[in-house]
Amino acid sequence: MTEKKGTYYITTPIYYPSSNLHIGHTYCTVMADAMARFKRLSGYDVRFLTGTDEHGQKIQTIAEEKGVSPQEYVDGVVSGIKDLWKTMEISYDDFIRTTEDRHVERVQAIFNKMYEKGDIYKGEYEGMYCTPCESFWTESQLVDGCCPDCGRPVQKAKEEAYFFKLSKYQDKLIDLLENTHFLEPETRRNEMLGFIRQGLDDLCISRSTFDWGIPVPIDEKHVIYVWLDALTNYITALGYPDDPELFEKYWPANVHLVGKEIVRFHSIIWPAMLMSLDIPIPKHVLGHGWLLLEGGKMSKSKGNVVDPVKLIDRYGIDALKYFLLREYTFGQDGVFTNEVMLKRMNYDLANDLGNLVSRTTSMIEKYCGGIVPESHGEDEFDKDLKAIATGAAAKVEAQMDKFAFNMALEEIWIVVRRANKYIDEKAPWILAKDEAKKADLDTCLHNLAESLRIISILIHPFMHTTSDKIRKQMGLWYADVVWEDAFEFDMMYQEQVKKGEAIFPRLDIEKELEELDAMQKEGQEPEEENIPLELKPAIEYEDFDKIDFRVGLIEKAEKHPKADKLLVFQVKMGTERRQIISGVAEDFKPEEMVGKKVLIVANLKPRKLRGLESKGMIMFAENGDRCEIVTTVAEDGVVVD
Repeated sequence: MTEKKGTYYITTPIYYPSSNLHIGHTYCTVMADAMARFKRLSGYDVRFLTGTDEHGQKIQTIAEEKGVSPQEYVDGVVSGIKDLWKTMEISYDDFIRTTEDRHVERVQAIFNKMYEKGDIYKGEYEGMYCTPCESFWTESQLVDGCCPDCGRPVQKAKEEAYFFKLSKYQDKLIDLLENTHFLEPETRRNEMLGFIRQGLDDLCISRSTFDWGIPVPIDEKHVIYVWLDALTNYITALGYPDDPELFEKYWPANVHLVGKEIVRFHSIIWPAMLMSLDIPIPKHVLGHGWLLLEGGKMSKSKGNVVDPVKLIDRYGIDALKYFLLREYTFGQDGVFTNEVMLKRMNYDLANDLGNLVSRTTSMIEKYCGGIVPESHGEDEFDKDLKAIATGAAAKVEAQMDKFAFNMALEEIWIVVRRANKYIDEKAPWILAKDEAKKADLDTCLHNLAESLRIISILIHPFMHTTSDKIRKQMGLWYADVVWEDAFEFDMMYQEQVKKGEAIFPRLDIEKELEELDAMQKEGQEPEEENIPLELKPAIEYEDFDKIDFRVGLIEKAEKHPKADKLLVFQVKMGTERRQIISGVAEDFKPEEMVGKKVLIVANLKPRKLRGLESKGMIMFAENGDRCEIVTTVAEDGVVVD
């Protein structure tokens, strides 16, 4: 049982829905998702927030050009963003949209609080305005006459506006950055300190030249400027100020994960606003680097983006997640190339992990009938493998505490590579030839099974689908993933192993590079080939005839007391009643199964699952990401031919 360790609140930026997201946005969200999954597995009560920043002049202009309302436009783009996160299996707990009533009403309440405190006043602004960034700049802040953040041209703007007294909090902000670890990495902290010491101007927080925004509650000629609107999402999503339950539970945030281009807003403007509201400051703002192409920064406006959906369709979710987390160092820029990605997939996933799973399951099937044998003593090779495998979890924890995803995965791959080397050292195929070496063979295969079990736990926050596939092949499909089990050895004895499809088939890099190049140039997928399915070995009709299919009536269904994924069914088959256990608790509620007539493999050898006996198998079929039950109208007990 995992020890409960308190709450953990992590956020991504809320993305600007001017168009579809690219792999750079995916990079940030994948990091946040990995950390959220890791913290949940480690015993934390996690709140993971993402969302969209939907107001502003740029959105209004785009919508007008397309002949639709701003709301219609953002609804379409946001739908695509949510679809992408669903495809990526991002485990967010809340998705905040700044056009939602809950956010609008709370932003107006926040404005009023800051106004009543005397931190907001009305004035006139004249300066250089960058529409894409929604930012005002002084002449001295421009770089070659352009926006210092995005490099685009700016326009002179003069208008009546409301201002936030940012300058009032200058000394407190310097103290925050100098004397805490609020902002990391250190390079970002030094940049922001330099910016503050130049002197902070009060911040323009309203606009009157367009109307796509949240109305200022005391003056509806104005809409609230984007940064007061956008940044407050982190607390409005928790119910602040009118619904304190979630807010009191999860605030202050543990981590705001943001790209380096918006560090200034999150490390200067945002904490100043919180100081004004007398709200605690988030514990950390972490600014990650950019994913660059060889031609420079990825940008939707430049049209040089990489579409993550196409990569997922071709290589799978986990392969892409692994590459993004393993290849790049947090806080630094990284260069994305197809060749680097493909080589990482081949070397680490196909050659290392995939090969280890395939070799281990094949040998346990071949030499032990698919049953994990008992360990009999240990030599130096055995001791070394055990020490590395059971010591990895603590090292992964230490690296995750530093947001060093690449190094956390490196610690896991030390185990993977050591297990592969162990196979070569022990040479089980030679041990199998000598009956006198049976105990050594059993020990070797036992240790390999244990190593794979531990690896399946360690990779779960990063590649949960792959973890589940490994655990299924290792006979652990019914067992919950428990982080503390990664510190233990000798938990696999007598588990039923069954080799499955290769989890990461080896890629022909040259061919793949050609295909990817064609996809990017033409903007379309290559023609779909007629590729035969990978099937289990062919069987004879006589083999199929050995299976006794019967119709059963489910009379009772309940959750297994010791396994969240299992349902325990009481089934009537004619004159006989029996208990059958199935791993479908994530897809079906017990009450909805009662009364269904189902197809049962009745002559399957009984087996105990977490202490309860199961006699038979209920037939289900996979349908995308969930199971469907196979039902019938025939009488219970009837033989199905």
